[in-house]
Amino acid sequence: MFIGHVDHGKSTTIGRLLFDTGFVPENVMRKLEEEAKKAGKNTFEFAFVMDRLKEERERGLTIDLAHHEFQTPKYYVTIIDAPGHKDFIKNMITGTSQADGAVLVVSAKDGVQSQTKEHITLSRTLGINQLIIWVNKMDEVNYDEAKYNEIKEEVSKYLKMLGFDVSKIPFIPGSGYKGDNVAKKSENMPWWKGETLVEAIDKYFSPPGDELAKLPLRLPLQDVYNISGIGAVPVGRVETGVMKPGDKVVFQPAGASGEVKSIEMHHQQLSEARPGDNVGFNVRGIGKGDVRRGDVVGHANNPPTVVKSFTAQIVVMNHPSVIAPGYTPVFHAHTAQVACRITKLLKKIDPKTGQVVAENPDFIKAGDAALVEIEPTKPMVLEKFKEIPPLGRFAIRDMGMTVAVGMVVDLVPK
Repeated sequence: MFIGHVDHGKSTTIGRLLFDTGFVPENVMRKLEEEAKKAGKNTFEFAFVMDRLKEERERGLTIDLAHHEFQTPKYYVTIIDAPGHKDFIKNMITGTSQADGAVLVVSAKDGVQSQTKEHITLSRTLGINQLIIWVNKMDEVNYDEAKYNEIKEEVSKYLKMLGFDVSKIPFIPGSGYKGDNVAKKSENMPWWKGETLVEAIDKYFSPPGDELAKLPLRLPLQDVYNISGIGAVPVGRVETGVMKPGDKVVFQPAGASGEVKSIEMHHQQLSEARPGDNVGFNVRGIGKGDVRRGDVVGHANNPPTVVKSFTAQIVVMNHPSVIAPGYTPVFHAHTAQVACRITKLLKKIDPKTGQVVAENPDFIKAGDAALVEIEPTKPMVLEKFKEIPPLGRFAIRDMGMTVAVGMVVDLVPK
């Protein structure tokens, strides 16, 4: 996922990356260059690769999420281009919850801006720990090393404040527009000895895999099909752990259990299902009405946790008035959508610094972060974010918008 302040060059950098790695052909690029000139948007041709909506081209803004795949020497990668503009933050949340890593784009000319900080905070809240900092527009500051170091210092300070380990986060100076250090080493910065952006993606990002496979099995159901001759076939994506035929499994909060007979993905039988696999499977003893979307599968000896209540850290994105105890919006966690009541506001936190600014506040509003106590109105499965991250994140929706996002810090099992 590419994140960062509006106009800092996210879409342009992605366009250049796709062009330089051969995923956007030359003739398409030429056509986009002409369109950009016609629209009076010289220098926007790379951005046009990702900004396909007409309205975006006219305003020069990214509104929706765009997905594009490309390959590095090591990985098959899907890029999500996130809007930087604050009106479009909810699309950014949707994107971030799907991403394994993020490239934060910071303009060398403008430095850290409000959304730079907001996007770092959100990435942290949503559990993205793999970051690359792309210091863009170096061509506009004459490729000055001192300017790059100044930006690095400024961003590092903020990352440290949020608890990131800065020693593990690479910074790369470059220009998305000119192509410096995107896929090819720049000749304009002889002082730079580090990687290009493409090399850094291979070196510093790793797909979800072994770490998630080692955790307990958690497979949230997206649906249950009834197939004649087979019976009920639950379908879902393995978030953590590994499931094999012969495993004894339990569905929570439904409470149903049985033995996995077979697993298939894209009509192929699997000997095991791992994190990221979207599978259909058949369980001995499970009928059509026994389980439903939002239930989570786990091994019988380590069942998914049904919560009586939980404590969460939330960031309020949008709310027309204030949020006080008693507020009962819908929580979207994995595939479950359950109305939950906020019973207590424990602490109000400054989202920029992470410091507690008030104990037991009466209310919180847009822009605030807080530690809150919550009770689901009906049984639901959640896990502590620190233990099983994909089942410890949620978005809070109300009035047709994402009101807040958060993560489960602690819980009381039912």
